[in-house]
Amino acid sequence: MTSSILAAILFAVLPAQAGTLTFSKPAGWVDRAAASSMRVAEFVVPKAAGDSENGELIVYYFGGTGGTVEANLQRWASQFQSTSDPVRTKATVNGLALTSLDISGTYVAEVRPGSAERHNKPGFRMRATVVETPKGPYFIKLTGPTATINGASATFDQFLESLAFK
Repeated sequence: MTSSILAAILFAVLPAQAGTLTFSKPAGWVDRAAASSMRVAEFVVPKAAGDSENGELIVYYFGGTGGTVEANLQRWASQFQSTSDPVRTKATVNGLALTSLDISGTYVAEVRPGSAERHNKPGFRMRATVVETPKGPYFIKLTGPTATINGASATFDQFLESLAFK
């Protein structure tokens, strides 16, 4: 039995643990009011020189639901028209399983969930991570112009290293 199947069974059988995902906000990132109750945190990532807009980082929590890790990776990849395959990585941080996706190209995600209107933003990059916690998955998305996200990558890695469930 794979670890993801075992985790799904345990999450279904065992009551969710109290606690929440904690993290340290990097210097330079600006807090932004959460646009919905499903958003735990939102940050503006200041744009790099030459970029036309800022990047953003959003931490989502859907009450312990939100689909499988694989379903989320596939959905995130579908939000881009890319000439190369997305890069997938796995890590463990403070006992939490992290599965990440890194993709660049033209950002074509829905403007709003369920909307027929789509973004058309060439030269974008997304780094997204599913964080498996005892309370269910959290989802983290860093998106923006490629140069901005390239410049924020080391800071994003530090952000991921700060994750803990308390």
